Amino acid sequence: MKKNPIEVPEGLTEVLLHACCAPCSSAIVEWMLANGIRPTIFYFNPNIYPREEYEIRKEESKRHAESLGLTWIDGDYDHEEWRCLTEGMEAEPERGRRCLCCFKMRLAATARKARELGLVWFTTTLASSRWKSIEQIAEAGLAAEQAVPETHFWAQNWRKGGLSDRRNQLLKEYGFYNQQYCGCEYSMR
Repeated sequence: MKKNPIEVPEGLTEVLLHACCAPCSSAIVEWMLANGIRPTIFYFNPNIYPREEYEIRKEESKRHAESLGLTWIDGDYDHEEWRCLTEGMEAEPERGRRCLCCFKMRLAATARKARELGLVWFTTTLASSRWKSIEQIAEAGLAAEQAVPETHFWAQNWRKGGLSDRRNQLLKEYGFYNQQYCGCEYSMR
């Protein structure tokens, strides 16, 4: 793996990693472990539709974490809550208002889970996808940090330093299921 230009906050040795799926988290987790950071994986994705798709992605994420001896936590799947939250934004394009709303929901839950676990830092694999807005993810993470005292969002562009290429290699090595859309029913088009 290439030398990565990732900046690690001083003293960070443990982090709650919000994981959208195993393929997106694989290279990030590998990098973290190689750099002395122990991630706890938090799978919270009520946006994923249909339920069968959610379950496939969930099992792949769990399988990956368990293969590395990492703690893996299943967040609640409440797709109806997500739909209510994004109501009126169904026609928004990718990187539109619906995506920001979705990121805010998921990262607020991640910050709350981090505090519950006594972890100061949290971050997300969402910032590894070229289809997502890094700016929206950072905005959502900082909003979550502000809403949940004693937590800090590690805003990181996980596309850097060869991690995207490494993701594709690990996808093949692990034989991961590789989804063809972000997960939300409105992105299926």
